Amino acid sequence: MNESDLIQKLLKIEALFAGATTTGERDSAEHARQRMLQRLKEVLSNDPPVEYKFTFADMWSRMVFMALLRRYNLRPYRYYRQHYTTVMVQVPKRFVDDTIWPEFQKISAELNTYLEEITGRIVKKVLHEDSSDAEVVEEALRIGL
Repeated sequence: MNESDLIQKLLKIEALFAGATTTGERDSAEHARQRMLQRLKEVLSNDPPVEYKFTFADMWSRMVFMALLRRYNLRPYRYYRQHYTTVMVQVPKRFVDDTIWPEFQKISAELNTYLEEITGRIVKKVLHEDSSDAEVVEEALRIGL
């Protein structure tokens, strides 16, 4: 997969969550975003915002999640002394459950697959062709080069 393929896949994921029904909608990221903003507005009228705390294990996931929140005009923040990996947001529960979190998971999975693929190729090309996991042993091995 190359970068343009990945971008197209991510745009299709966004269109899917926006409820796009035509080919034209699937190809238009801005139109999908507008549909999501409209959906958020409808959810807000029936479901008040709740403060959520999300914690991410890596900076890539955190970056994707914060960009996704900002895309829908949601304001990520963290409190003084909270870890850098913490993201707080006030958003309706239904929007998190039905839209933001599932969309984040799909986008994150695609990006992780892409990053894993590229990292594997580079490591094999530059460092060593064997980048497999460490061997599992019963006891410590003696050092011997």
